[in-house]
Amino acid sequence: PKGQIRIYSMRFCPYAQRTRLVLSAKGIESETININLKEKPEWYLEKNPLGLVPTLETPSGQLVYESAITCEYLDEVYPEKKLFPSDPFAKAQQKMLLEDYSKVVPLFYKIPMTRIKGEDVSALEAELREKLSKLNKVLANKKYKFFGGDALTMIDYLIWPWFERVDAWQLKHCLDGTPELNNWILRMREDP
Repeated sequence: PKGQIRIYSMRFCPYAQRTRLVLSAKGIESETININLKEKPEWYLEKNPLGLVPTLETPSGQLVYESAITCEYLDEVYPEKKLFPSDPFAKAQQKMLLEDYSKVVPLFYKIPMTRIKGEDVSALEAELREKLSKLNKVLANKKYKFFGGDALTMIDYLIWPWFERVDAWQLKHCLDGTPELNNWILRMREDP
């Protein structure tokens, strides 16, 4: 598409980061407008009635929201560097992995919030360790550098934002015993 795409984002939101990562990986020039999610401007609810980020606005004014949907949209509209596999089964596998991973995400929030309240997080951490161990097995079984192969693909960008924050959330110890996942994290940190 001609013209510049606009992303309504929030600097620290991992969901919005997904879309920003895909924009960057595909080399798509965009304008970023950060939204204060605590005091959303009224006009933003006209762009996204849910009031969440990210939201993409195309040069023609079309609006697309929900992070995984915005990423898939960008991959289809800007096909020069495909991030999803072209093979339907391989693409389905990435989407199934994303669906599994979506069950991990709440723990990344719940553990720090429970810890702040001074409550015991050991059961939650055990649950997170179990889920991360399963992700580790996915990488180990595939014998690839990344979740989609030997090069970065969409699934890597869709799950990375939470792993980038494990240190800040004081959850790094939950990755003990997941060597493949730890190596993936190191490789992801090398991606510009």
